[in-house]
Amino acid sequence: MEIVDVLAQGERSVESLAGQVNASVANTSRHLQILAAAGLVTRRVEGTSRIYRLAAPAVDEGYRTLVSLAEQQISELSALAEAFFGAADGTRPVSFAEFDELSRTGDVVLVDVRPPSEFAAGHVDGAVNIPVADLASRLRDLPPDTEVVAYCRGPYCVMASTAVAQLREAGITAVRLEGGLPEWRAAGRPVAGEAG
Repeated sequence: MEIVDVLAQGERSVESLAGQVNASVANTSRHLQILAAAGLVTRRVEGTSRIYRLAAPAVDEGYRTLVSLAEQQISELSALAEAFFGAADGTRPVSFAEFDELSRTGDVVLVDVRPPSEFAAGHVDGAVNIPVADLASRLRDLPPDTEVVAYCRGPYCVMASTAVAQLREAGITAVRLEGGLPEWRAAGRPVAGEAG
């Protein structure tokens, strides 16, 4: 499921994917073979690399439906997520509607904290890419006296929460967006950088 979640951000080589999911290349390759046999991912060859992507938007939709079903059927899941993320960054996520209101009423910058390759494959229109790994060295890139709204891969992605905690420690007002790029896209909101 983690592989599907990462591939929902954009295509990846086996090596890149293995690094993202913290697994060996051999193990990741085996999982990709299973997903390909099931028709959930496709691959192409680029030089000596095999590049994988989700076979169709319906694969991501199915994954999101499973996550939603788990949230509805397993009452502890939402409570555990709220407790984990609340303790990690001290905030509650803002909904897309709340983000719209923040955008209308004040100075706010939307920061995509995913790796540059994911940002390049598609991002929320108007977002700035500051990967969580680079955040400490790029604090000066943020406009002063501006609230930061961070997002990453989705509601269970820890990168946005990590970024919010770092930003708050640095004295910057920050919150995380309730969903990530896939939820933003699914809501019919503007996405930039995606190949047609």
